Parts: sequence; structure tokens; C-alpha cells
Amino acid sequence: MSASYEVRGNVAVITLDNPPVNGLGYDTRRGITDGLARALADAAVAAVVITGAGKAFSGGADIREFGSPKALAEPNLLSVIKALEASTKPVVAAINGVCMGGGLELALGCHYRVAASGVAVALPEVKIGLIPGAGGTQRLPRVIGVEHALNMIVSGEPVKSELLAAIPGQTLFERVVDADVVGVAVALAEEMAAHHAGGAALPLVRNLKASHPNADAYFQFARNTVRAMAKNFPAPAKCVDAVESALKRRFDDGMAYEREIFTALMFTPECKALRHAFLGERAASKIPDVPADTPVRNIAKVAVIGAGTMGGGISMNFLNAGIPVMLLEMKQDALDRGVATIRKNYESRVKKGKLKQEKYDKTMALLSTTLSYDDIQDADLVIEAVFEEMGVKEKVFKALDEVMKPGAILASNTSTLDVDQIAAFTKRPQDVVGMHFFSPANVMKLLEVVRGAKTANDVLATVMKLAKTIRKTAVVSGVCDGFIGNRMIEQYSRQAGFLLEEGCTPQQVDKAVEKFGFAMGPFRMGDLAGNDIGWAIRKRRYQEKPGLRYSKTADLLCELGRFGQKTGAGWYDYVPGKRDAVPSELVVKMIADHRKELGITPRKISDDEIVHRLVYSLVNEGARILEDGIASKASDIDMVYLTGYGFPLWRGGPMCYADTQGLFNVVQAMNRFAANPHDDASFWQPAPLLSKLVAEGRPLI
Repeated sequence: MSASYEVRGNVAVITLDNPPVNGLGYDTRRGITDGLARALADAAVAAVVITGAGKAFSGGADIREFGSPKALAEPNLLSVIKALEASTKPVVAAINGVCMGGGLELALGCHYRVAASGVAVALPEVKIGLIPGAGGTQRLPRVIGVEHALNMIVSGEPVKSELLAAIPGQTLFERVVDADVVGVAVALAEEMAAHHAGGAALPLVRNLKASHPNADAYFQFARNTVRAMAKNFPAPAKCVDAVESALKRRFDDGMAYEREIFTALMFTPECKALRHAFLGERAASKIPDVPADTPVRNIAKVAVIGAGTMGGGISMNFLNAGIPVMLLEMKQDALDRGVATIRKNYESRVKKGKLKQEKYDKTMALLSTTLSYDDIQDADLVIEAVFEEMGVKEKVFKALDEVMKPGAILASNTSTLDVDQIAAFTKRPQDVVGMHFFSPANVMKLLEVVRGAKTANDVLATVMKLAKTIRKTAVVSGVCDGFIGNRMIEQYSRQAGFLLEEGCTPQQVDKAVEKFGFAMGPFRMGDLAGNDIGWAIRKRRYQEKPGLRYSKTADLLCELGRFGQKTGAGWYDYVPGKRDAVPSELVVKMIADHRKELGITPRKISDDEIVHRLVYSLVNEGARILEDGIASKASDIDMVYLTGYGFPLWRGGPMCYADTQGLFNVVQAMNRFAANPHDDASFWQPAPLLSKLVAEGRPLI
């Protein structure tokens, strides 16, 4: 059982013990009900306390059981809560650390609740596309009021216990204490046992009344607000419906309605996508051949080479985490510009009230600068963020090999170059790893961790742990041109170019993709990143793979000097000082002239075709990446696209979306695209992995 039982005086203490957050898995649920039955059968026990081992009361459902028969096996959480309510002896929840989801619903089923100060309390189910399913929408409004409860349920965000205790009239907590929450709960249990010894009924949250002075107007306002903020997610609106039922229906009817909503949401594609993203983020840190207990190296000091946009952003990640950074540049003016940019970023946050002056001063004090490699030799980790050219990388890594102390991790921020070749510039390839940050590096969550052929396991484990420290979602990639994200986006960009040749305008493609849910279409994205970057990659491709075909429209654009926002003109025109993309007649004419040269008669192309050619190009290349062993699992690919490329969260990433559409249908679409005379038929041959999965009737994820 994942729960222990002990008796203190005349009080039984049931302690949930299912690390790391005492998830309410089957064994834990059984431990609670068995402990309760034991307490009820013992005449010497007058009351019961339920608490959690370690630093959590309970984080809710055990994610390791998601989708398995154990998740619903009796006693399920609803049955556990009914058993607590039916107890003839007082049950007190001693809430410590974390109380979320089913953990809060469990506590609400107890007769009394004592919380430690600082406890994070939440019903976060909306974040995985659900509503609370064990009475959270019915009980929480009864103890903290309708508006506070709805705010918590719709947002899913945690609220500290002392803030909840300060709500006028709240009955969620009897007491909030600074220390020994179990001891206080045991004393309360003894007191309540004596109080109820005469037969007075035990208090049940279900018997309280939820009310609001102007319910109809309030719920209409809430619906309008939620509809505007969460139009692509069905769960938030359903949260409003469920909480309203706590006011307008009998408790048991409200519970039945909550369960009806919960079950219906479970089968929506949005819920599947959000659960996939939730689990995928956690799975990304697990590397099949690197044990979880692999020792890690201590990272107390970091050096960053290059004070440009990327180097400055990378530095800020470590400064934010309280890790000292030494920034290295070759020229003083470049160093000064880099530090000025970092200061400007922080000062902007201070002005907006998002960063306190004292914290800003402490953070900047962690930053030091140098023009000499000798000054960084004691760093535990050094990350180069210099120009994306192998000759430049070679000079940097040969210098690092000479000066860095033994055991230092040497990392490259390269986005496409061969990490094995970079490692070969040193005598310590086991210490070399790719750490590909995404721009702006201090904002974007994704970190591609590129594992070289000789990268040591402890280096990999250290970087993955460090990623959590700096609040990044780290995904491991093998070595190939472009790694996971850029290797796939290249095919996406190729398809966007072919669509222009066949009859689309840049704005038509962008609008279709943005309507699908991308943060930005391919042409707006190109203008933001700089069209010259793609041009440089294509020039390299023309030499390496002369048979690989690209649309020439992007080259023609660059030949006109239209590199994007930085030059005031790209696929779109830009007004100085603004980022608004204005359709360009010059570009439309350029595309039409090129189309005429190719002898292509433009055709009307639907938004569906645009979206599926772009998204399925990601899917097909993603499947090849899995076959090549560059990514270890499909969910890793989805995490790259959700956290680094603006793929819509409610669609779960390209691989999840392919499953939602049905792999048979995806492969059939690829076969249709292969028959298009203006497309690349060889690319659209379905990856063998896709064909195999279709034949076996299995999904990608």
C-alpha cells in the first residue's frame, strides 16, 4: 500500500506515501480506505487524520496510471471521498506542501481541514482539457464562494493557503499554521472527537449552500469572458457550467452533471492534445539509456561566448536562476552593446513592475565580462553563441580545449551544424554537447540538447537537470543537419514555397496556417527570423544535394535585399517602428512573373490543402527522424514544436495531430500530394514508419 497507518493517542494517522507528490493511484486509494476501515473498527481510535509524506499532501491523480484500468479501478476517488464523508469518526486533513486536483477534492471530502502556510492549492484539471471530476466544482464554491472558486477552476492556477484563509466567510480551512501541521490536526481531531461524542452530526461540505447575490448576470459575464480568452479550448466554458450547477442543482445532481461533463471532455481532441503535452513534457527528460540516478556534474559558474542577441539571452537564463555568468567577447564595443541590451531587458521589467529593483541589482551583480579566454577557465559550463559557420566554431572550441579546466562541459548553441565535428576539434569529445536555445533565448521554453556520438551520459544528465533549473523544456536530439526542429521546418518551408508557385500569395498561406492555430505563418516567420538565414542554408543545400528542389521565389526575394523586418521589407512591407505585415504588390508581382517563367497556370488552393501540405510535411519528416533515431519518441518531436515553433497547443503537436486525423488518412493525403506535378513526389513517399503503423493499425503516440 502507498499509505502508512499509525495511532497517536486516540487518533489514527493515515499518511499518503507515493513519491514524488503522493499521486492518488490505485494503491494509495486502497491505502486510504483500508486505513479508514481499520480506524473505524478500532474502539480505541476516536478520530482520523490524513496527511502526506514528504513535501506534498497530494498532487492529485497519479499520471503514471493515465489511460490504464487502474485509474478507474475501485476504490476510485469518488468512492474514497464517499467513505470519508460516511465515517462515523471525525476525519481531519492535515495539508502540507502541495494540495492539487484530486488531492484538494480528497481534502474537501474530510470533515475538517488544517493547512500549513505556503501550501499551493489548485484544481488544475483545465490545463489538461478537463474539469475537476471528483466534486471539485461542487464543493469548492461551497467553502470559498462562487467567484473565488470559479477563478481557481477556470485558470487552474495555484493559490497559497493563507490567501484562501483570508477570504471572508471561508470554511475551507479551520486553521492555517506555520509549523507542525500534523500535530495541530491531531489536536483538532481529538477536540472534534470529544465534541461529537454526544452524537452531533459531522460537518459535510456537500451540505453547505453555494450562493451568489446576482448569479445569472455573473455567470453570463463569466461565459463571455471565458469565450473570448479560451475560444479553442472547450474545458474552461464547461467549468462555468459545472460551477453554476453547484448553485442551481441539488448536490447529487450537480455531481452527476460534473461527471457527465468530465467524461465528455475526456474524449475531445483538445483534451487528448493537452494530456499528450502534459505527459510529453515530463517524458522528454527521460532518456532511454541514461539511468535516472546518473551522477551529475556541479554547475556553479557558467561562461557564455558571444554577447550578441543569442549570447545575451542565454546569459539571462542563468542569471535569472541565480547562477553567475561570465560573458566573453573579442571586442570591447561588442561586449558593451551586449551588456547594455541585457540591462535594457531587465530595466524594462523593473519599469513594468515585474521585477523589483533589489532583485535586478542582485541579478546584474552575477554578470561579469571579459575579453580573454583565460578568465573563463574555471567555469563549469561554457556555451558558445558565435556566428553559425564551422570555421568560426573550430577556432572557439580549439581555444576552449586549451584553457578550460578538466570536467568542464563545452556546449555549442549551433542550430544546424555537426556537433560531432565540433567535438572533434577538442581532445575531450565526451564533454561536448549541443545546447540549442531558441530566440529570444530568455523567453522561449525550448532547449534542444544535441547528443554527440561521444557525449558522456553524465554530461547529458547534467544538462537535462540544468534545463529544469533555468525553466526550459529540454528535448534530446541526435546529430543530423538541423537536428529535430530545423530539419522538419525546412520541409515545411519548401512546401510553403511550392504553394506560392502553384497559385497562393504569402498572406493566403499565412492566414490559413494562423487560422489553424499557429502563432505565425511561414512567411511572417521568415520575415521575423531573417530571410537571409534560409538563403544561406539553401546555398549550402544546392552544393550538398544538387537534386533537391526548392522554389526559387525565396532566393529572388533575397536578391532584392528583402530580408524581412530588419530591412523593412521581406515577404511583406513594414512601416518603420511597427511590426505589422503589410501585403506587398511588388512581391505578388515577383511571384506571378516567376510562375509565368515556369509555365505554371495558377490554380485555386483551399485552406485545407495549405494546412495539410504544411503540417503533413512536418509529420513525414518527423517519422523519418524517429526512424533515424534522432528523436527517441514521437512526443519529443511534439514538445519541440509546441515549445519552440508556435504549434497550437490544443492540437498537441504535429505527431499528435496526425493521430487525431487518423494515420490512414494522413498517408492517403501524402499519396495525393505525391501526384502533384509541381511538388516533390519523392518527399511525399510516406515514411516507412508511417506505412508500417497504418498496416498494423497502430498510432504514432
